Amino acid sequence: MDSAQHTTHLSNNVDETEAIAAGLARRLTGGQCIALHGDLGAGKTQFVRGLVRGLGGNPRAVSSPTYVLLNVYDTPRLPVYHLDAYRVRGADDFEGIGFAELLDQGGIVVVEWAERVCSLLPPDRIEVRITALGENARQIEI
Repeated sequence: MDSAQHTTHLSNNVDETEAIAAGLARRLTGGQCIALHGDLGAGKTQFVRGLVRGLGGNPRAVSSPTYVLLNVYDTPRLPVYHLDAYRVRGADDFEGIGFAELLDQGGIVVVEWAERVCSLLPPDRIEVRITALGENARQIEI
């Protein structure tokens, strides 16, 4: 997958956001890190639901890992390691849950609020920025 490729999508609702993420998921081969950026309520967790659906997993199993830091979703294609850096006090919190080892598991590592731990993220990560354009409309840059 060409990490230099940049696409911008417009989503008018949750279903479209999930469909955009599912489209990305179909191109993933394992070992990728996805850095999610966006304000509270922008749709980061919805995007992860779409990734899990696109990998053949159950999107209803996805919930925000804000308080537990890490949720793991097994899908038929690849495991998804869903992390949330919103409440971390620094990179040490992520290192304490074995973040570096997760990157070597061959699954998909998705980090919400990635800017808070960017020093730990691999340089060849996939950046996803979700911007609210209205109550339901979103711009999604991949």
